[in-house]
Amino acid sequence: MDSLQGFETSNPNLSSTPLTPNFPVNDLSITTVNGSPLSATPSSSSSSSPTTLSRYENQKRRDWNTFGQYLCNHRPPLSLSRCSGAHVLEFLRYLDQFGKTKVHTQLCPFFGHPNPPAPCPCPLRQAWGSLDALIGRLRAAFEEHGGKPEANPFGARAVRLYLREVRDSQAKARGISYEKKKRKRPPQAPPSLPPSNMNQNQ
Repeated sequence: MDSLQGFETSNPNLSSTPLTPNFPVNDLSITTVNGSPLSATPSSSSSSSPTTLSRYENQKRRDWNTFGQYLCNHRPPLSLSRCSGAHVLEFLRYLDQFGKTKVHTQLCPFFGHPNPPAPCPCPLRQAWGSLDALIGRLRAAFEEHGGKPEANPFGARAVRLYLREVRDSQAKARGISYEKKKRKRPPQAPPSLPPSNMNQNQ
């Protein structure tokens, strides 16, 4: 999976501030749709006690901070209350410059080849699986930080369609399948037959 750490804002429309996931929380200027401040960490009754976060929770926090830094570096700066699915798509396309997955073009002789025998000049992109997992974490983080589910930009239809397009195009270009494997259902025991009338009469 492509990493989302160590990004730098090389986009000319952004500032030259390094886009790092661990930036000071006080630098954030994020508000919810109703204008109330949005905390950098989810509210919890047990937040005062030190807890060990899982790998998923740590990654979700880094992704949330990374997106917050992207909004701060955006020109003009964006608040989360004004963030739409179109801005999420802009963020995903921006991440492509940091991708590590080779995606062959249709003119490449290795188009559709899962194991190309030689290097080629095709561009590196973020893998579909990385983007799909990233959106899932950001979608959950948005609601954990006070956002309303119906206003979640990470769950916008345009974002879902974009991820589907990336999945299909990368599957063709890389010659791989992203189809989910169907789980085998455990064999079910045949239903027990009711006792016969003969046994009941005995």
